[in-house]
Amino acid sequence: MQPRDLSATSPYVPGRGIEEVARDLDLDPADLIKLSSNENPHGSSPKAVEAVHQQADDGLHIYPKASHTDLTEKLASRWDCTSEQIWVSPGADGAIDYLSRAMLEPGDRVLVPSPGFSYYRMSTRHHHGEITEYELSKAEGFEQTPETVLDAYDGERIVHVTSPHNPTGTEWTRAEIRTLLDAVDDGTLVVVDEAYGEYSEQPSSIGLLDEYDNLAVLRTFSKAYGLAGLRIGYAAVPRAWADAYARVNTPFAANEVACRAALAALDDDEHVEQSVDSAQWAREYMQRELDAPTFDSAANFVLADVGDAGRVAEESQRAGVIIRDCSSFGLPGCVRISCGTREETKTAVETLNGILAEVTAT
Repeated sequence: MQPRDLSATSPYVPGRGIEEVARDLDLDPADLIKLSSNENPHGSSPKAVEAVHQQADDGLHIYPKASHTDLTEKLASRWDCTSEQIWVSPGADGAIDYLSRAMLEPGDRVLVPSPGFSYYRMSTRHHHGEITEYELSKAEGFEQTPETVLDAYDGERIVHVTSPHNPTGTEWTRAEIRTLLDAVDDGTLVVVDEAYGEYSEQPSSIGLLDEYDNLAVLRTFSKAYGLAGLRIGYAAVPRAWADAYARVNTPFAANEVACRAALAALDDDEHVEQSVDSAQWAREYMQRELDAPTFDSAANFVLADVGDAGRVAEESQRAGVIIRDCSSFGLPGCVRISCGTREETKTAVETLNGILAEVTAT
C-alpha cells in the first residue's frame, strides 16, 4: 500500500535549529546564535510561562473546552467582533487548513505569492486545490500592490496575501487591501496573513470584516508573543459564514496549555512592546551596518542579497550564527536574518560582514 501521489507537494523546509546544527558541526549549542526562524529572542511572556506551570500543576487531563472559549471571547473583545468570528487554531497554519476546508472544492484554484510562505501551497494541495502564482519582483524590492495580484488574478477561489510578507518583510496598507477586496469576484476569499502584524505600524485588516464578507485575517502567538513552541493562532472571519468553524475545525486541536498561555500573554503588553521595539532596533541596525543590500522590512527579520546564499549561510553557521538560506523560497541569492537581541544582532552582523568580505575576495 502507498499514499496518494504527493509529488506535486513540496515539503515544508524549516529554519535549522541549534541542536541540529550543533550535532552536525560538533559544536557546543551554547556557542550558537539562532536567527533562522523569526522566533522571539526575548522568549515567551513571563505571564504565559507562569500560566503554563500553573496548568501543569492543575492537570493536563482535561480537554480544552473552557480555555478555548475564554480565549475566543478575549480575542473577540480585543478586535471588537463576535466570538463566532474568531477561529482558534493550532498556529496560523491550522487556520489556513480550516479556511481551505471551508472554501475549496476539488480543482478550485488558489492564488499565492512567489516567493511566499510554502504552507499556502501545501494546504491547497492537501485539500485537492490547484495553485496559481503572482510574482513579487526582486528588482522592484518585492513591492506588494493590488495591481501585482490582479494582473495574475483569474477568478481564483482563494487569494493569499501576506503583510508583512515572509521572507521579504514588505507590507500592504489597509487602503490597498480594500482595493483588492473591491476588485475580486464575490466568490473569491482574500486571506490576509498577519503573522507578523504586531511588528507593523499598519492597522489590521480585521477592521474591515464588517464591510467585506470575502475576507479572512490570520494571526498567531508564535512571533511577538513568543509562543512558537505551543502552536496557537487564529483566523478572524466575517459574521456571514463564521458558523462554518464548527464543521471544519479539528476538535481540541488548540490544546489546553497553549490556550492558557495565550490568554496570559494577551495581558502582557509590556512584553510585546519590548519585543516590537527590540525588533525595530535590530532591523535598522542590520540595514545600516550589514555589508550587503537589504530590503525594507516591517517584520522581525531582514532579507539580504548576498550573492551565494547557500555558501554564506553555511559559513555563517560554522562561525556560530544560524541564518536562513532562502533558496527554498526561490531566492538563491538571499538570506533572511531574524532580529535577535542587541548583542546577538551585533554579533551576527560582525560575523556576516567577515564572511561577505571573504566571499567577495574569492
